[in-house]
Amino acid sequence: MAERVTAQMGDKQIIIETGKYAKQADGAVTVQLGETIVVVAAVAAIKAKPGQEFFPLTVDYREKAAAAGKFPGGYFKREGRPTEKEILTSRLTDRPIRPLFPKGWYNEVQVQTIVLSADGENDPDMLSIVGASAALMVSDIPWEGPLGAVRIGRIKGKFVVNPTHAEMLESDVDLVYVGNANDIVMFEGSAKELSEADFNAALKFGHECCQPLILAQRELTARGGKRKREITLNVVPEEILKEAKALSGSRMVPALLTPGKLAREAAVKSVTDDVGAKLVEKFGPEKVTEFVLKDAFYYIQKEAVRGLLMEGKRLDGRPLDQVRTIWSEAGVLPRAHGSAVFSRGETQAVTLCTLGTSEDAQEFDSYTGGESEKKFILHYNFPNFSVGETGRISGPGRREIGHGALAERSISQMLPLSEYPYAIRITSEIMESNGSTSMASVCGGTLALLDAGVPLIRPVGGISVGLCAEHDDKDVISRYKLLTDIIGWEDAYGDMDCKIAGTDRGITGFQLDLKLRGVSHKVMAEALEQARVARLHVLSEMAKTLSEPRKEMSKYAPRIITVKINPEKIGALIGPGGKNIKRIVEESGCEINIEDDGTVNIYSVSEEGMKKAQQEIQGMTAEAEVGKIYRGKVVTIKDFGCFVEFLPGKDGLCHISELANFRVKQTEDIVKIGDEIWVKCLGIDEKGRVKLSRKAAMAERDQEMAEKT
Repeated sequence: MAERVTAQMGDKQIIIETGKYAKQADGAVTVQLGETIVVVAAVAAIKAKPGQEFFPLTVDYREKAAAAGKFPGGYFKREGRPTEKEILTSRLTDRPIRPLFPKGWYNEVQVQTIVLSADGENDPDMLSIVGASAALMVSDIPWEGPLGAVRIGRIKGKFVVNPTHAEMLESDVDLVYVGNANDIVMFEGSAKELSEADFNAALKFGHECCQPLILAQRELTARGGKRKREITLNVVPEEILKEAKALSGSRMVPALLTPGKLAREAAVKSVTDDVGAKLVEKFGPEKVTEFVLKDAFYYIQKEAVRGLLMEGKRLDGRPLDQVRTIWSEAGVLPRAHGSAVFSRGETQAVTLCTLGTSEDAQEFDSYTGGESEKKFILHYNFPNFSVGETGRISGPGRREIGHGALAERSISQMLPLSEYPYAIRITSEIMESNGSTSMASVCGGTLALLDAGVPLIRPVGGISVGLCAEHDDKDVISRYKLLTDIIGWEDAYGDMDCKIAGTDRGITGFQLDLKLRGVSHKVMAEALEQARVARLHVLSEMAKTLSEPRKEMSKYAPRIITVKINPEKIGALIGPGGKNIKRIVEESGCEINIEDDGTVNIYSVSEEGMKKAQQEIQGMTAEAEVGKIYRGKVVTIKDFGCFVEFLPGKDGLCHISELANFRVKQTEDIVKIGDEIWVKCLGIDEKGRVKLSRKAAMAERDQEMAEKT
């Protein structure tokens, strides 16, 4: 039997229904906002695969062209590999639900979202998160929800919940907020230099908006939910864990405090190899499997690292609020249009900036509404060697796409894309990784843009803040430490990775990932302030390398000239079948883009070619100006005068009486077809016919010559 609940948020209503579709899934719901509808289904395997050593959760979000009443593009006319939007929404759905599954439970779980209806106004991404939470709640899968998820915008100083795509064009905030009944669970998004105070206010507003969704899911679960299944957790046998702790003794902490990432890893490995061999010798290989050893040492290392952090000691010896040493350099690569290297401790990114034409902008299908083109792209690449490892070499995975998107939206807020004629691509090549490479990509990307001469409104920097927390018997945080600029081990064994990017005036990009069930607004407010102080330090260090855009662009970057023509002349400029524009492109070597409003952008690395193209375009689209003198060619001879082509494709009549300052008997006495002569425009009649005079042009030129002598 189908059950339906509603959640009212201002003037908008979200409808959640279960029991109608996908009844063979462990849990399934539809979620509707306006005429946008998604179905979300969750299924968990009955048992874990043999040898499974981690929790295999897969979240997949897909948009269907039919949902918007469209055909997919391409030859096959069906949806193919996931788009960037689909990948990012899958991650958006995955990150808040993942920490709420039982620790030590390794059954495979799949959560799938399919967009069934898209109205082009309401984005389905928030519905995917709400649907994942609701599907897990009504299922028999063990999960500690529910969660509410909303998008928050700010229009004319007022916060708006789940704004439409049209409303988002006016908003200076794009906040995706996920929360439970009491705490923050996840957020991400961008803003136009939002202050920390306003950001905290946005988080609190988002939290309030989540509550109707949480209540609705509880009601739906009570009416149509299944009883949770009994599960078996994979844990290390107590006797083996106890022996491993005893054998590690006082050796683990000194190993963890070894300076340098690789040296630290080697020191810890030496301890675990030695202890592991002794455990196998005592209990036998049947009991001490690879999984048991891995899990035991993870627990021991986590306990040791967290114990040190709660005492105020970090593995690399820094104070809790200190940023690692920063070094950067701009203009490091000769052929790139802009380049930089940014290092923060053992994290390093080499960034390259490429400037292109408007034809280089990225276009994509937008079945669910929103933007369909991007002029600024940031691609993030994470090779295996950056962490001193080998592995499968392939294209970018979900993590790389997610990190690139975070850096992209953080920087894009400070790019004047509407006025800047170039398309821009940043590539961030990670050379070393030990904590927050996405924020290194923000810093390095900013320096590369400045090196390329891109007119950034203000430089953008970023930093990550971590958390190590202890909970009381009511599962409330009772004691905690905030960590500025976390390294890899602090991220792995800590509770939070909160990335904040921005300028010296405010926040432009943000992303929160938790391993906890939630974090309080009080703790988050402290983290934001700590991030602000650190960000200002990072920006001051970046300014030592480059603080403003370079005045001169790279000699290898395309130059641009913008010519404005009458929109009615666009057809004449293009010519039949593109004949005219193709000829100009071929002869000049330039790339030419024509906008509907008559804006013509000419791109070239050759100044000579650019001037040639400009002259051709201006000549072909120029209008006759009364009183102006032109150099033209005689194209037709008549008894009453001659016709002169004084602009490309534009003829005018020079009457026989206007050929000379004396009486002319025959036109051929003065000019012949093909002669080039000077003529002056005397006027244009109501039919657009141009009256020319050779006599007036000669008189004016003679006068100019006389004045010079």
